[in-house]
Amino acid sequence: MAVHSWISLKPSGAPAYTRYEVMGWGVGNGAPAVRVNRSGPDNYWFGSRPERLVDRRGEGVDELIARIQAAVEAYPYPTSYRTWPGPNSNTFVAYLGRAVPELRLDLPATAIGKDFIPGGMPVAMSPSGTGVQVSLFGLLGVLAGVEEGVELNLLSLTFGVDVKRPALKLPIVGRVGFSRYPDCSCPPCPCPP
Repeated sequence: MAVHSWISLKPSGAPAYTRYEVMGWGVGNGAPAVRVNRSGPDNYWFGSRPERLVDRRGEGVDELIARIQAAVEAYPYPTSYRTWPGPNSNTFVAYLGRAVPELRLDLPATAIGKDFIPGGMPVAMSPSGTGVQVSLFGLLGVLAGVEEGVELNLLSLTFGVDVKRPALKLPIVGRVGFSRYPDCSCPPCPCPP
């Protein structure tokens, strides 16, 4: 019904990736919600193969990574977790996308919590930085963006249409239509969106 999102970074010359994610296990007993290197950068999540949403490489990537790391440090819920409607793992990754719009992050329709805007603000940039989102605590809202298309959020369930890469976005099912990566047939796809 839902996916778990995280971000993995590897600056130029670094020996390994650093994985940042938000998890709820143990938060009630004092564990931090933001976890670093809990597992590998692309490990399966409860038997599900990870899907790469953004891949940035080359010139300027180290500056981008530094901004992402600063956004991780500034995340307003480092010790809080709530499965529904957020803040959760998808709230965290959407927050990073808003903080670093150059990522052009388009989270899947099944990323419950992505519409929870930190601070209770009713209006924000879309997670891709290419549009605007209006949301009432992640429970009711609308989003329109170049990367995301048009989405309606009802009780954290996303219904939408991707215009750029024609597809329907539906709760539980996810994306129905053209792939995010139309020029690539390799799994997992290394092509940037």
